[in-house]
Amino acid sequence: MLHQNPNPSLWTGRKSETIEYWHQAAISVRDLKLDEGQQTPKVGILGYAGEEGVKRNQGRLGTAEGPNAIRKSLGMLAFHLPEKSRIFDYGDIYTENSDLESSHDLITKTVIELLETKHFPILLGGGHDLALAHGRGIYQHLASKNQKLGIINMDAHFDLRPTIDGLGHSGSPFLQLAQENPDTFQYLCLGVQRSVNPKSLFKTADEVGAKWMVMEDFRLNNWEVIQEKILWFLDSVDKIYLSVDMDGFSSAFAPGVSAPSPMGFRPEFAFKVFELLASSKKLISMDVVELNPAFDHDHATARLAARCAEYVARKVLGLL
Repeated sequence: MLHQNPNPSLWTGRKSETIEYWHQAAISVRDLKLDEGQQTPKVGILGYAGEEGVKRNQGRLGTAEGPNAIRKSLGMLAFHLPEKSRIFDYGDIYTENSDLESSHDLITKTVIELLETKHFPILLGGGHDLALAHGRGIYQHLASKNQKLGIINMDAHFDLRPTIDGLGHSGSPFLQLAQENPDTFQYLCLGVQRSVNPKSLFKTADEVGAKWMVMEDFRLNNWEVIQEKILWFLDSVDKIYLSVDMDGFSSAFAPGVSAPSPMGFRPEFAFKVFELLASSKKLISMDVVELNPAFDHDHATARLAARCAEYVARKVLGLL
């Protein structure tokens, strides 16, 4: 069994007689039995308690504990989603005996079901190899609708590294998606840092037709140029999948990650991008990955990851 049922005790916070906090709106669902009947806006939370991909990529271990750390921070946040919105927690998918590929298969299947049952999926990582399974699910969901997917990755890394002996890892998900979808791959990476991406990866990005903005340009004083680039990308696709790697943030705000960097972007700037994406009404799914609680300070990174998820959910569901 690769699925672990949600733990309702993680959803705690202030008490009130009406729903005022996320922990009061969160419904823990056992055995991956997805809600199909409720037509009101709903968020589907799925955790990926896996770090085999990080291990294969020689990263710092600890990301398997990320989903529950984010849940704890989410539960305490004030609830500002539309009044009838509900949050369904479908528990965690984990990796057993280093079998990364089987856990990915279950994630892909579940993502398809979440989208088909009208959830806004929020996946919590876990290593960034999650993006391969997540992206596969969205591609398959959109295939029957003949809709084009655009992937926006906010990250210090391209994650376009080659597989290792044919095996994927946390640094390879977007190259694998590009290879699987050569005619439809549309990818924009925001916040790429040259210091952690060698020239070979920039060459790979060119070869797969990726777009990007390096960290030197991904700053508030360059907002008009950034906005134009994002809007152009949005206009070229039908739906958007947003992946937020917590190591894209400066380690001053996100110390608890597998690969910290002092030169990442600031939260208020990232949230400006989130708002632009949500306002397009094309954002179909998101994940927040690479939280590593073992290296966090006062839960700062977990709190920021939770704020990312809450803000995007609030903006997306508020436009439904």
